[in-house]
Amino acid sequence: MRHSDVREEGASAQADGDIPGDGASAPGTVPPQRGGSRSARRGGARPTRPRRRRVLRWVSSVLSLLILGTAAAGYLYYRHLNGSIQTDALNLGENKLGGSKPNAFGQTPLNILLIGSDARNDAENQALGGATETFDGPPLADVQMLLHLSADRSNMSVISMPRDTMLMMPKCTEPGGKVHPASKGLVQTNESIQRGGPGCTVAAWSELTKIPIDHFMMIDFKGVVRMADAIGGVPVCVEQNVHSRTRDGKGSGLKLPKGTSVIQGETALQWLRTRYGFEDGTDIGRTHAQHQYMNSMAREFRKNAKLSNPVKLNSLAQAAIEAMVVDTGLNKIDKLFDLSMELKKVPPGRITMTTMPWVYSTKPGLDGRVEPKAGEAEDLFRMVREDIALDGQGSGSPAASASPATPSAPAQQPSPAATAAATAAPPAKIAVTVRNSTGGKDGTEAKVKGRASEVAALLTGKGFTKVVADTQTGAEDTSVIRYATDAQAADAAAVATALGLPAASVQKSDQVAGIVVFVGKDWRSGGSPAAPAPAPTKAPDSAHALNGDNDQACMPIQPGFTW
Repeated sequence: MRHSDVREEGASAQADGDIPGDGASAPGTVPPQRGGSRSARRGGARPTRPRRRRVLRWVSSVLSLLILGTAAAGYLYYRHLNGSIQTDALNLGENKLGGSKPNAFGQTPLNILLIGSDARNDAENQALGGATETFDGPPLADVQMLLHLSADRSNMSVISMPRDTMLMMPKCTEPGGKVHPASKGLVQTNESIQRGGPGCTVAAWSELTKIPIDHFMMIDFKGVVRMADAIGGVPVCVEQNVHSRTRDGKGSGLKLPKGTSVIQGETALQWLRTRYGFEDGTDIGRTHAQHQYMNSMAREFRKNAKLSNPVKLNSLAQAAIEAMVVDTGLNKIDKLFDLSMELKKVPPGRITMTTMPWVYSTKPGLDGRVEPKAGEAEDLFRMVREDIALDGQGSGSPAASASPATPSAPAQQPSPAATAAATAAPPAKIAVTVRNSTGGKDGTEAKVKGRASEVAALLTGKGFTKVVADTQTGAEDTSVIRYATDAQAADAAAVATALGLPAASVQKSDQVAGIVVFVGKDWRSGGSPAAPAPAPTKAPDSAHALNGDNDQACMPIQPGFTW
């Protein structure tokens, strides 16, 4: 799914001041004419100037009506498109990271969550989606892709999360007040949309990745079909003839010959939904096929979204707007247009499609489900957080180490933690619990005995006299401070400042009763956490990166699904 470019070209008309005659004449003279008497010639010449004026007035009136009519039609079309935009809340969770922060040069990255819904909420979606037992039931977010546009607009990174990924779901509160409590166990990620809408899918991503998400765009079955039709088809490739259909009738029904085919309409939807028939028949293969489609669609979009073809352009714009639900920050045509212009700045060769590194879950009852791969999934998320290109080619902007005193650099603002700490209670009045979480999430290392007491003593030495070393433990790779209520935010920030922890380590959570310091795997000894290792400069191999210029990508076919 892509943004469409919407721009109207105005046409200017010019009318010459004279209507050409048979020859050139001096002002005030009558052109010579053949035949007739002098008096007849004089008599015939008298209406010329009034007739010219009448013609000019008529032409001017018609042109004025045409111009006004065109402007009125454009305005009405603009209002129609604006009225067609469907919106929903951006983030229904408690962990509000805020928008993306500008770099030292005042450039701001952009993070957009793309969501594909399997909603069967109307006749068209029901006809396309099948599965009559799910009609009018709660939808699933079967496609989830985080699109990161770099601050300097030199590159774009996309991370897909397989729909079978198991996560802890955050608490989500619908705009009407209905509360969906945080999950007590792992939940499949595509169920997030059932917890209040796309805003809860955004919240789940924010909770897992700690990436600030600026916008979301959600599309359903019929939206995919309309977009594929509007763009005129998308080229895709399969290594063998493929037919996605099992003996018991499962599968998308996709049937394509070996090689490249241009697909659109329902066939495009089948491609995006195909699992049986691609690679090993799992959701991972489907994700890779979606990447091939998205890259190809991006290339086709750049070919078609040109002002030289206004009919095609308007068709794309109409299809895109009718196909999507967006957050309230994208509720106007001009906002969507501006966003599409930003996205178009990135050449296809700097677009990198990846899949979140994963491992099959070993937990009881979760056969075939996956979980984020420890270490490598976080590396990918960190690269996005730190605006590092996934393709290893770096940034197109000046080095970040350049002097921040340059005229383009924004004025330095106090950090949220510093601002909050300034309004906190005195340390002696802040109650803090310290919990030993030094084993890390993967549990490969034993917890350091007595570590909670050691960090509690550090806080006591800094004036925090209401500190308790908890007997409960936890599992954190990086040290975090969690607090329960908004009233505790400033006090929690003050604790972070005292311990030398970054502002990003302070999180609101309904899993704690007060302010709790979780001493993580990164702080197994000493008076401060270990400095983080340098961020990776290229996506790990397990992310299965696909470059946007790669028009030779071709899907391997699962044995038994050829014809």
